[in-house]
Amino acid sequence: MRKTVRINEGWRFLKAAMPPAAAIRFAEQGEAVTLPHTWNAVDGQDGGNDYHRGSCWYVRELTAEETAGGRLFLEVLGAAHTCHVYLNGELLAEHEGGYSAFRVELTEKLREKNILSLCLNNGDNDRVYPQKADFTFYGGLYRDVNLIAVPEEHFELLKDGTPGIKVTPTVDLEKKQAFITVETWQNAAEVTVTVNGESRTVPSVEGSAKAEFVIENARLWDGVNDPFLYTASARLASGDEVSARFGCRHFAVDPEKGFFLNGRSYPLRGVSRHQDLKGKGNALSYEDHAADMAIIRELGANTLRLAHYQHAQEFYDLCDENGIVVWAEIPYITMHMQNGRQNTLDQMRELICQCYNHPCIAVWGLSNEITAASAVNEELLENHRALNELCHRMDPTRLTTMANVFMLEIDSPILEIPDINSYNLYFGWYLGELEQTDEFFDEYHAKYPDRVIGFSEYGADANPAFHSSRPEKGDYTEEYQALYHEHMLNMIEERPYLWATHVWNLFDFAADGRDEGGKHGENQKGLVTFDRTLRKDAFYLYRAAWNKAEPFVHLCGKRYENRAEEETEIKVYSNCGEVRLYVDDMPVAVQTGKTVFRFRIPLLGEHLIRAEGEGCADSMCIRRVREPDGSYVFNKAAASVTNWFDADEMDPSCFSVSDTLGDLRAHPQAGPVVEAMMARGASERGDVADAVKDNPALQRMMGRMTMLSLLKQGGADEESIKQLNRVLQGIKK
Repeated sequence: MRKTVRINEGWRFLKAAMPPAAAIRFAEQGEAVTLPHTWNAVDGQDGGNDYHRGSCWYVRELTAEETAGGRLFLEVLGAAHTCHVYLNGELLAEHEGGYSAFRVELTEKLREKNILSLCLNNGDNDRVYPQKADFTFYGGLYRDVNLIAVPEEHFELLKDGTPGIKVTPTVDLEKKQAFITVETWQNAAEVTVTVNGESRTVPSVEGSAKAEFVIENARLWDGVNDPFLYTASARLASGDEVSARFGCRHFAVDPEKGFFLNGRSYPLRGVSRHQDLKGKGNALSYEDHAADMAIIRELGANTLRLAHYQHAQEFYDLCDENGIVVWAEIPYITMHMQNGRQNTLDQMRELICQCYNHPCIAVWGLSNEITAASAVNEELLENHRALNELCHRMDPTRLTTMANVFMLEIDSPILEIPDINSYNLYFGWYLGELEQTDEFFDEYHAKYPDRVIGFSEYGADANPAFHSSRPEKGDYTEEYQALYHEHMLNMIEERPYLWATHVWNLFDFAADGRDEGGKHGENQKGLVTFDRTLRKDAFYLYRAAWNKAEPFVHLCGKRYENRAEEETEIKVYSNCGEVRLYVDDMPVAVQTGKTVFRFRIPLLGEHLIRAEGEGCADSMCIRRVREPDGSYVFNKAAASVTNWFDADEMDPSCFSVSDTLGDLRAHPQAGPVVEAMMARGASERGDVADAVKDNPALQRMMGRMTMLSLLKQGGADEESIKQLNRVLQGIKK
């Protein structure tokens, strides 16, 4: 019989690099910790990009009871990012990759008294991904650690962290039949496999066995509607047994109609998720994972991009159980490393081996924004070809994809490697205007109508403390984030050919190098705050669009209580077809519509606002104040010049900073003027400016932006903007 013992208790943690013998000698002086544990739970989230990255030790004595019972294997479910395993001071194994499981056999090295010591390192190197990305690389034993005891004859445990059993379902939708192939690996002569109550004993040939079954009138794994799961089990005469849940489903994509599940159109609309939490880092419990899934179901998403690495098996299980279609990927991200090719293959092999049985997974992601800091050359292309070939060899049932950075040319040869593609686009936040997203996809789809394209990242940062009645890009207000997502939601709904769309991100997450929007060490693009306690207004926009299970209304702007204006907008997000508005208990308006409802009311003093839908209601208080509340403004200096053009008389027959960079550059007089200013700005931005200058796609995007937008995004001061405008106003169009 197999015995699994969780050994999360009793560890000593040493936050220092030292030889193995020293780690054992000084273990008792270390901090007593319980797994899951990360040493960056605090310093990886507080900003400054100074969190501890280096070697640390975890040391524990193994008891006689824990080591009894047969062949003994250590199972480490997550050790970030490289791990050296020592038993009694002897090195037994090394694992490179912080997100996948691995096992080490201890049997032959056991003594009467045994000290297990693991040296982990999350520091810089040139071969183990990730090394350059916009999130914190937490170090630690941040998932469970187990001891597995098995009899002499047992299922394979070592190779790539395998579960020992592989289940491949294929579905005939017309006949309602599911054909199930079960493969196992073991050191026994035969295996008994059971599926849906039917058992078969099959021989093991050169360490592997295969059994095939047919399920008549198969109940399908049907996404969020009915995520039904079957179980396959395999047993040896020795008593060792393994099992895996699986789902019978059929995935397909169409370049014009998007994603299909079980033969019907099934638009994938959802979010991305990082595996960390405020105050805990990535050392999450099952309860943390389950709480995240509850929020996903509340939102109404039917797909998740699990970025940018292999997530916990418990979370893939939750996706299986809740019918969430998953994009799974490895941390091959941002910057290609010459010495990292083997690590990309190793991490992909482990991801597929360990996650193959999960019916939720629809695609394997080869890389994310890999051309952001790497040229598209033969070395990069060959690495992707090797990954793509590996995916199809290990799993011919699923497609491959990539998340491409916005400035990648749409005719780049790298786009031809995966089966389907997606783009990360941030027009309307980092660069350009919202409408450029629409233009991008229209251009791509028109040029490549036979290619399948999706929208893998989009978002805008919002700090719930900041508010404005005139929100604009870069102000970090909840109101601008909401407007941004309103535009994107409409853009997506008008383009059914997008195979999947994923908001970046469901939750705010740690990026210790960030210091913006009033927060240190956080990316604030989440629809929900890092601690999961507050849902931003944009969360309810998607809930209104995607979750039809229970009627609700949500009043936006609850945190925008103090408003210095005679008339104000009251905005409601709802999945109801009709919304009624009350002010101070008096009915003022009724609207019919979809998702977004806007009302305008006079603001006279303090008011109780109430919105009602079909058996649901929401309320808030707002008040009129004499002066704008300065606590709602992130960048007060920028806010003072936001609308200065409103008061200026401008001659429309002449150029101004309201014209696009492209139009200005095309004019023989205006062109040199703006080029001089752009060159002056570029001299202050070094390598970033060189990257822009050498990127034709980025240049085209900038050409569509107004000069004012570019200058404000670049942090130009008010006087410089006014001076340029005065010069341009002297040049006739």
